Amino acid sequence: MTTELEKPDMNAEELHAGQTMTPAEEEQNSAQPAPKLSREEIIDELRKLIEGPVEEVKEEVDELKQAYYKQKKIEIEEARNAFVAAGNPESEFVPTPDEQEETLKSLLAVFREKKAAYTASLEKQREENLARKQQILEEMKSITADSDNINKQYTRFQELQQAFKEPCDLPSAAVSGLWKSFQTCVENFYDLLKINKELRDYDFKKNLEQKTALCEAAEALLTNDDVVAAFKQLQLLHDEWRGIGPVAKELREELWNRFKDASTEVNKRYQNFFEARKEVERKNEEAKTALCEEIEAIDMNALNSFAQWDEATKHVLDLQSRWKTLGFASRKMNNLLFERFRKTCDEFFARKAEYFKTVKEKMAANLEKKKALCEKAEALKDSTDWKATTDVFVALQKEWKTIGPVAKKHSDAIWKRFVTACDYFFAQKNSQLASTRQTEQENLEKKRDIIARLKAIDESVDPAEAEKTVRELMAQWSTIGYVPFKEKDKIYKEYQAQLDILFARLNMTETRNRLSNFSASVQQMADGNHDKLYREREKLLRMYDQKKAELQTYENNIGFLNISSKKSSGLLKEMERKMQKIREEMQLIEQKVQLIDKNL
Repeated sequence: MTTELEKPDMNAEELHAGQTMTPAEEEQNSAQPAPKLSREEIIDELRKLIEGPVEEVKEEVDELKQAYYKQKKIEIEEARNAFVAAGNPESEFVPTPDEQEETLKSLLAVFREKKAAYTASLEKQREENLARKQQILEEMKSITADSDNINKQYTRFQELQQAFKEPCDLPSAAVSGLWKSFQTCVENFYDLLKINKELRDYDFKKNLEQKTALCEAAEALLTNDDVVAAFKQLQLLHDEWRGIGPVAKELREELWNRFKDASTEVNKRYQNFFEARKEVERKNEEAKTALCEEIEAIDMNALNSFAQWDEATKHVLDLQSRWKTLGFASRKMNNLLFERFRKTCDEFFARKAEYFKTVKEKMAANLEKKKALCEKAEALKDSTDWKATTDVFVALQKEWKTIGPVAKKHSDAIWKRFVTACDYFFAQKNSQLASTRQTEQENLEKKRDIIARLKAIDESVDPAEAEKTVRELMAQWSTIGYVPFKEKDKIYKEYQAQLDILFARLNMTETRNRLSNFSASVQQMADGNHDKLYREREKLLRMYDQKKAELQTYENNIGFLNISSKKSSGLLKEMERKMQKIREEMQLIEQKVQLIDKNL
């Protein structure tokens, strides 16, 4: 008689401990990493796998999912490093949208539906298995109840016992009670069965040695620092315990209590381990939720400058760094929190990219406007029309200030180009003005000399000769250019004062006043538009030609007069007087033309 027929020495606690698997254990039993595949290959492989049986491919599907996101993370990191290596700031990096991820998610959704259907069919199978074992158990109980024919039913009981032990999935809630009923039934059967005492004692002894060894092995697991590994090893020990027959009745409870106590301690350590991990996951969940709320609190609509976006980017990168330091949250919330956090990050960097794109377009337009101003400035930099060109340059500089910024890489170059053209023009102007100031100083000395020579004309000089000298000096004065601005009024007053003295003495008031008034008019026109000076000059030249023709007429007519008659003598004097007046007017016109030429 073999020990397979002997009563298993176990109770509901040991059976339940060996039957169930916790979610944490399943997480520890995660699949090994998938082979190195590209994301496209992973999707192709996944498409093939989901067509197969769920129970055969579920671990491979999970491997491929993990491999896909791991590969994606590596590719994003490589792209980021390449972006930074190209000289771009890390804050401007935006990952390329992953169109394949939607395909992956749709395939995983199909697989989840198949898995759900598989799970439902598995539960149905478990219920059917439970009904079959309960039927076997009822037959075993009926055999045990017939004590008179128990020896005759030995073979059938053995068959039922083996049939009951056949491995199959059962509803976890029914496992403990089912095995407890089986244990009670078997114990009752063997208690009633009349077996050779020596063989029974031998089996008891052998079973005692094996179960004692299992107790020692279970107690040794308490010193194992790997709590999860110890728990898994305990499940194997429970499987072995079930396969060993009974021991002497008086030792059964003591031996089982020893094994159970060791199992309880291992289970307690395992439970404490996962309770501690759940606490860590809870704290991680709270921390990740806080990070989600913090990043969602960023008002992206209020970010209206590069500086504000850069500051916000530093904040987001800091939040991402802090996220990476956190471990897993609970399995239920971990992926949800990650999707929530990633969604806001993606939205932030997408909005940032859109802002930078818009601003760069504006900067490109600003650059074209500034290039146009540079071209205008460069076209005018060699102009010697100092006043008009200065006004244009001032207008260009004002317009420059109204144009917005350009890209940093162009900012210095375009500004240098513009300011170089401006500086060149104003340097040329200043150089010319420096030369002009020297000329004005020389003109001042010349005018002072003329004033001194006017003062030298005293009453001893013949009036006609004096008037001639005055007119010559006035003509020289009109040919002399500008004097220093601060000396202009002073020298002119001194000059006018001396002329007043001489004009009063020589009766030259009318001509002098006319020339003086014209000189003031010329100064006004010179400060304004030179076109007026050109038109006035042409007008004076026409007047000069008219006076010249008029003078020629008088000179021709004077030859026809008979100077012997008294009447002719009076007419001749009148004509000579008019001719002298015309000559004076022509001389005045010449002086006016000279004044205009000096101011052009």
